[in-house]
Amino acid sequence: MTSPRDQVADIMKRIYDSGMTTLSGGNLSLKDEDGSIWITPAGTDKGRMQPADVVCVRADGTVEGQHSPSSELPFHRGIYERRPDLGGIAHAHAPALVAFSIVRRIPHTDVLPQVYRLCGPVGYAPYALTGSERLGETIAATFAEGYDVVLLENHGAVAAGPDLLRAFQRLEAWEFCARASLRAQTLGSVHRLDEGDRALFEATAPRDAGFQAAGPEPADEGEEGLRQQVAAMARRACERGLMASADGAISVRVDEEGFLITPEGGDRWSLAVGDVVLVGRDRHERGKVPGRETALHAAVYHRQPQVNAVITARPPEATAYSLAGAAFDSRTIPESYVMLREVPLVPYADQFEAVDDVAGRVSAETPVLLLENGGALTSGRSLVKAFDRLEVLEFSARSLLDSAAVGPLKPIGDADMETLKEAFPVVKG
Repeated sequence: MTSPRDQVADIMKRIYDSGMTTLSGGNLSLKDEDGSIWITPAGTDKGRMQPADVVCVRADGTVEGQHSPSSELPFHRGIYERRPDLGGIAHAHAPALVAFSIVRRIPHTDVLPQVYRLCGPVGYAPYALTGSERLGETIAATFAEGYDVVLLENHGAVAAGPDLLRAFQRLEAWEFCARASLRAQTLGSVHRLDEGDRALFEATAPRDAGFQAAGPEPADEGEEGLRQQVAAMARRACERGLMASADGAISVRVDEEGFLITPEGGDRWSLAVGDVVLVGRDRHERGKVPGRETALHAAVYHRQPQVNAVITARPPEATAYSLAGAAFDSRTIPESYVMLREVPLVPYADQFEAVDDVAGRVSAETPVLLLENGGALTSGRSLVKAFDRLEVLEFSARSLLDSAAVGPLKPIGDADMETLKEAFPVVKG
């Protein structure tokens, strides 16, 4: 069991390294079984914080540690008092969420079903002085209404969960969603999902995907290497800002009958080799739950024998196009077109009701799909190739969105495109 001090220090490092807070901003806490609150210290460098820096505030108010507790302790304590089901709180000045807070608009989570399921609807806490008892009362009262994520007016955001990891995952996914929404608004209107739309997603729960638990054959050396690749690539996707830690799926083909895939839920930052799930034609490893996008990945492998790896994720810049339903033009630079080719948009309902049809749209000529209100799917003959396409897609989307501030897009001309296609033909098989 990881100690409270280690947990707080580790999650603070993730938040800082992900660019969700500054050296002096943000604070985290977790509540221990005995009522103690382990919290980040006041006035320390969040980018270099060590476990020994974490402060323990005992239930009787006694403070233990090298530093004073965060000045925001009142709202942490208030939330725990009003919501005894919560065991972790994450507060940060994440840029996209702050952007919403300073214009006093709600960054909705119901634009991506994965984020809505994780975070639920958004609460709103009116402005109060930082570190004041009044701020603590306002935030705690909002959480007491049942919200798990709360926007702080002209301040930032707070996410909470049964433990600190879940609190972080909610904050992280919410920030991803907010960034995508901000970018999508430059392309057009953002499509929000209604209850019926979200029900389509919920119906894809792993228990309904048709894969019955069974014990697979013992893994051989080659399969073990593939498991290591999946786990390592999941962490890399998180480090590169391409995938949130509680969301997204990475899979790789093992043979004609089976593939390995990331599990449902869990923590992709620290995914262990043993967490990766082997899925066969009608079974998966006993004691594990494959990700809810397993059926879509399985359909791609069934329909496309040239594909050996599939990734579904919601990187913010590319996801902006999926939220706005906007056309994505890959004719920007040669690498973008060569890696991505044309990038069609798949209707939202098809991702759940017509996975075989979606899989049929994947090909050597179309290795990447945008999924309406669902991010992107990339494929490749290897996991490295599928991941490379995910990175190129996100970088290309960022360039496209940034270019609007400079001037109208000037795509590669038709004649030059023909030359490019001749020089870099599609590799089939």
